[in-house]
Amino acid sequence: MSDFDVVIIGAGLSGIGAAWRLQKQRPGDTYAILEARDAIGGTWDLFRYPGVRSDSDMFTLSYPFRPWREPESMASGDKIRRYIQDTADEAGITRHIRFGTRVVSADWSSAEARWTLRAENGEVCTARFLYACAGYYSYTEGYQPDFPGLDEFRGKLVHPQFWPADLDHTGRRVVVIGSGATAVTLVPAMAAEAEHVTMLQRSPTYIAPLPSRDVIADLARRVLPPNAANRVARAKNILLSQLFYQLARKRPKQVRRFLQGTADRFLKNPGYVEEHFNPHYEPWDQRLCVIPDGDLFHSIASGRASVVTDRVDAFVPEGIRLESGRVLEADIVVSATGLSLLPVGGIRISLDGTPIEIGQQATYRGLMLSGVPNLAYCIGYVNASWTLRADLSHRYVLKLLGHLERNGLAVATPTQPSSAGRPLLDLSSGYVQRALDAFPRQGDRDPWLVRQNYLRDVVSTPRADVTRDMTFARRTAPVPDTEVVR
Repeated sequence: MSDFDVVIIGAGLSGIGAAWRLQKQRPGDTYAILEARDAIGGTWDLFRYPGVRSDSDMFTLSYPFRPWREPESMASGDKIRRYIQDTADEAGITRHIRFGTRVVSADWSSAEARWTLRAENGEVCTARFLYACAGYYSYTEGYQPDFPGLDEFRGKLVHPQFWPADLDHTGRRVVVIGSGATAVTLVPAMAAEAEHVTMLQRSPTYIAPLPSRDVIADLARRVLPPNAANRVARAKNILLSQLFYQLARKRPKQVRRFLQGTADRFLKNPGYVEEHFNPHYEPWDQRLCVIPDGDLFHSIASGRASVVTDRVDAFVPEGIRLESGRVLEADIVVSATGLSLLPVGGIRISLDGTPIEIGQQATYRGLMLSGVPNLAYCIGYVNASWTLRADLSHRYVLKLLGHLERNGLAVATPTQPSSAGRPLLDLSSGYVQRALDAFPRQGDRDPWLVRQNYLRDVVSTPRADVTRDMTFARRTAPVPDTEVVR
């Protein structure tokens, strides 16, 4: 059985970033990355559907310590996967990854001040600190509604999370159920070869077209060194995205008019925009979808794609019957109906053998759990690139580890706040609402309040007091015989 100072769960964008920071700032610490899959990349290795790409700009989605050098501002999934792989290889991180190791349980021993981790493949290891960088959704199952009549459908139903490598949609009639980031990516990507693609949505989504090339970034690259150019593009995009989000929350009617006006300029059909791009909620009550160069709108304007706003009544042999009575004929139906959210990678957590219900805990600084020692989890922003918050979380974890070492301490446990009732994820999207009870709750004051504001967090997080609302302890028993991995 191996023993580590730190175990990181997940070799995706967050996990590799955490390992890079750990190596750089605490080179003496032993660590391992336990990855359930057989490859680096996380989300970007799992999703292989047509057109899969980032839904935010790469200057903020990429690591601040490794500039994005590709020309695209929004990149394809395979380029992002290569970027993560290259980062791990160049930093010597890859040799620390144990592939095919799906962690199923983690039990904390108060006497030994250690986590014991058990994997599905039978592997067992221990760690002084556990950092879950496994995202917030299940890799083994996506959300799939129970559609009536599905057995009668003569075509093929697929879920984007498990895309068949041999699926040929050329010349086929395709219906994509959904209107989120996956659906708005799939529709134009498939429309190029399909006979026709219909996006079937229960309700409209706010959609914002952005250029696939960043003019400011291109200019900065011509006149500045790569690192400086990347900082300029990154700072500009952070500032603009945060200002737009704040404007949307404070002036929703103006932002609604702007987004609908933009759609109308592409489609030149006010009635179509009013019917299919006029959500019943305010901007950023749900995540805003971004489309590069307006590709979805171009597909609709060309006649290769269309939008239908209605509900599924039942599947029929030739396609989908809607509640309005209309039948959408389809050879392929893509169920882009969302993710199945899962906190802390779905690991069963226990303290001295007693199971912990994550949904009954409070979130400390949005990265630890009340009453749970030496465990952190990484989760990104809902209104900005995932990596922005992930990197702040990495830096905070390392600051906490440094405090423990300097003071001869072994254990850090967030205390319980006086109240914690707000959901961790503040979105009204269906896939979020279905899983709220499984995630920890927020409090009403720092450090139990999670703000969706990077400009504030980037100033406050590095200065945060790691002792606030935190209980510390020394180890009370010797470490058991284990193989210390160096």
